[in-house]
Amino acid sequence: MVEVESLVKRLVNIYGRKRESLLPVLQGVVEQERTLTEVTLKIVAQELDLSAAQVYGTATFYGFLDTEPRGEFVIRVCKSITCAMKGKNQMIKTMEDTLKLKLGETTKDKKFTLLQTNCLGWCHKAPTMLINDEVYINLDQEKVIEIIQSYSRKGTY
Repeated sequence: MVEVESLVKRLVNIYGRKRESLLPVLQGVVEQERTLTEVTLKIVAQELDLSAAQVYGTATFYGFLDTEPRGEFVIRVCKSITCAMKGKNQMIKTMEDTLKLKLGETTKDKKFTLLQTNCLGWCHKAPTMLINDEVYINLDQEKVIEIIQSYSRKGTY
């Protein structure tokens, strides 16, 4: 907890103690810690002199601010209508079968989490997905399996 406290204080010193500093502080914590715990949210609220409800509301509103533990590789499948029309559901089924999990779950080895997210901004190259910070476009079932296999071979953290 001391590490998280010092991280939050460092981020607050960088971004300031204003209400508009909340999002960059939360993003900085997720970048370092990979998740926002209840304790972390309370520390952020205290440091920014905001209510815990304000901080929690912001943290849970944005899909990229994880408030629960995720796998090492977070797969976010675009759920826009364009991706849906171009085969998003088949891609999700392929991922579920390949990873042996359901949408919203994390593999037992904590390597992968499979989620849907709002538009990734690549509608002209649909269907698309994001794995951590890497965008994958023009997906088909073979491409999805190949991408997942390549991440399966990668080491942890």
